[in-house]
Amino acid sequence: MTTDAISLRSVSRTYGTASGRAPGSRYGRTRDRTHNGNGGSAAPDDTPLAVTALHDVTLAFPRGTFTAVMGPSGSGKSTLLQCAAGLDRPTSGSVALSGTELTTLSETKLTLFRRERIGFVFQAFNLLPSLTAEQNVALPLRLAGRRVPKARVREVLRQVGLAERARHRPTELSGGQQQRVALARALVTRPEVLFGDEPTGALDSQTGREVLTLLRAMVDREGQTVVMVTHDPVAASYADRVVFLVDGRVNGELVGADAHDIATHMATLETTPPARSTALPAPHRTPHSTPGTGTGTRPEGRPC
Repeated sequence: MTTDAISLRSVSRTYGTASGRAPGSRYGRTRDRTHNGNGGSAAPDDTPLAVTALHDVTLAFPRGTFTAVMGPSGSGKSTLLQCAAGLDRPTSGSVALSGTELTTLSETKLTLFRRERIGFVFQAFNLLPSLTAEQNVALPLRLAGRRVPKARVREVLRQVGLAERARHRPTELSGGQQQRVALARALVTRPEVLFGDEPTGALDSQTGREVLTLLRAMVDREGQTVVMVTHDPVAASYADRVVFLVDGRVNGELVGADAHDIATHMATLETTPPARSTALPAPHRTPHSTPGTGTGTRPEGRPC
């Protein structure tokens, strides 16, 4: 029986404060705006305007599945990822990983929890240029004060196809190889969930395909749970399901869809009024075919 790796219940995230409300108010933007003299706007009492990035989101990510999160720019994708991964605290609601409630942990305990049980892969590789591939992979263990098993480092480098590149520095590796080192670094602690924020966004189509194929294989062969934010319908087609956000609200999902169906659905989101927030049940696992891929690039200067 499939269980949920991550569960979000009635999660909202508000940034800034609305006029007359205390910081952390879960509701949306204030309507009474005045110019603040700097080309922007502010509430009448000159407090920052509240912006609600997530609205009452209830969502589950089943263990051993690959979920892509998509939506127009500014829809709350990255905020959802950060709240689910414990990088950001929701204003209201709960986030649980395998039964552990993240919102009640102290900052210190949350940091330790993320270090031990959550992995991250981002569009920027974030490798230290002075370290070799194997030293970059071992870094999370060293930062945690743990012994670095060389066999484990070699194992994850082999998993991502870089066993022969262990002693190469980032400048001696291609972009795709650097991203695979970042992937190995995220896997070295055996995380329960691997989160990716546009992990192929800086790669060309061929190397992007290699990284996505690796993620797909880790789900199918190792039972890894993967949650990935992307703008690219072809990248999303590697996932078991695609969850769509619009204006911080869940706006449906597709299961086992190909790139064309995903792109078509995305196009409708640009012209259709957003649906009310919907709690999505855990999907049934379906056999997954191997699609092709392209690259996705996040528009600059827009929240996600």
